[in-house]
Amino acid sequence: MNFLRSISLTTWIIISMLLGIVLGGWYHANWADQTTAFADNMHLLSDIFLRLIKMIVGPLVFALLLTGIAKAGDFKTVGRIGLKTMIYFTGATIIALLMGLVIVNIFEPGAALQLHGSATAPVTPKAFQAREFVTHIFPESVIDSLARNQILPIIIFVLFFGVATASLQERGKIVVDFFDAIAHIMLKVTAYVMNLAPLAVFGATSAVIAEKGLGILGGYAQIILCFFGGLLFFIFIVLQLICIVLRIPFFKLLSHVKEPMLLAFSTASSEAAMPKTILGLERFGCPNRIVSFVLPLGYSFNLDGSIMYMTFATMSIAQAYGMDLSISQQITMMLILLVTSKGMAGVPRASLVVIAGMLQTFNIPQEGLALLLAVDWLLDMGRSATNVMGNAVATAVVTKWEEK
Repeated sequence: MNFLRSISLTTWIIISMLLGIVLGGWYHANWADQTTAFADNMHLLSDIFLRLIKMIVGPLVFALLLTGIAKAGDFKTVGRIGLKTMIYFTGATIIALLMGLVIVNIFEPGAALQLHGSATAPVTPKAFQAREFVTHIFPESVIDSLARNQILPIIIFVLFFGVATASLQERGKIVVDFFDAIAHIMLKVTAYVMNLAPLAVFGATSAVIAEKGLGILGGYAQIILCFFGGLLFFIFIVLQLICIVLRIPFFKLLSHVKEPMLLAFSTASSEAAMPKTILGLERFGCPNRIVSFVLPLGYSFNLDGSIMYMTFATMSIAQAYGMDLSISQQITMMLILLVTSKGMAGVPRASLVVIAGMLQTFNIPQEGLALLLAVDWLLDMGRSATNVMGNAVATAVVTKWEEK
């Protein structure tokens, strides 16, 4: 029993994926005429998991955004460093979101999964109508928006509520503390739900492979290659260009943070690499006062790899179901993620919750989320290493701006 408890969640997900491949392949080879009934039964495991994920979306987004906005009032006390840091974080987030969209539109990795007709939900994206979109943004009832997991109306309410709470200063502190506690409770709930991820992966993988055959594994390979290629492009082209423009020695910086990047990659946790990242940045020449301010903020507001994954994963799932989202819909998605990613980026598996909200917003079948989870552990390793380098560059940029 102790041995089973010592096995990590990532390992359980890998084991479940392999078992799902074996079972699905065996069923496809021997019971091809009964795969539909088998797939429906196995999808029950992933359906339960997805319903639990959707249960988390509203309360978690509300609590995290509220505490993030309310606490942002503290930036007034830190002056120009806080302003420069948030300007860079916002710009980096926009670039990362755009990168995810560009990669997924050029290479269309999700199309290789070919899940047309596999979903029980409708597979027609919501048409963009300006009047409906604008009126939908402003909630008639925040309770109704929370119940329906409508991300945009929740954001609008929280923006007003959070700013009003921050303006009350000491009187609003009790509200901030309350929702901070709610946020931590919801994070604990998220951890409990994520323990069921191996069952969801097993059910989704075995069901899809039973219906489609082992050939669908090629789609996974394409998704992995595209995403890792995008991460490498972001690190060695985008971040290096930022460093070149500001005359920051990119490869010298990389040499100082390569060890924490490898640690983040191997553990799939950018937070685990934070102590070594601090030491590396100080050896690079960044002042401790800037490192100690920018880096902790970066772990909540500037995780470039995780942010890129949100648009990449959402669009890949849409492509898998043969859905074509218009440019206006993709821009809308990017703007929503620009807000929802703030304060949630540093939360373990928060990208999964945010992506679930995006799928519901654009009427994309949510069954694809459980299937993508089968390779999420590997993609998470790449995201974590990219997050470390992104925050290292952010710290170096703010240092450079402060020197001027």
